[in-house]
Amino acid sequence: MKSCSKKQLEFTVFIINKLSYYLNKPVYEIYEILIETDVLDSYIIECYDVLHTLGNEYLMEDITEILKERGVKL
Repeated sequence: MKSCSKKQLEFTVFIINKLSYYLNKPVYEIYEILIETDVLDSYIIECYDVLHTLGNEYLMEDITEILKERGVKL
């Protein structure tokens, strides 16, 4: 994970926990998937300025779609 601000880190933890609940998978598994697919660094942290303004449901659907596009079976 690349370096990030405190707000970006808090947002990342929020997203990981929400995805865990949304996909009914353990937090550690969500974290591993996000790291392996580079979604954590290249999308969640990189696009924080825009993403943190969006609603929870949209974020979950959006990130899930990106993961599927990168070959993750959910």
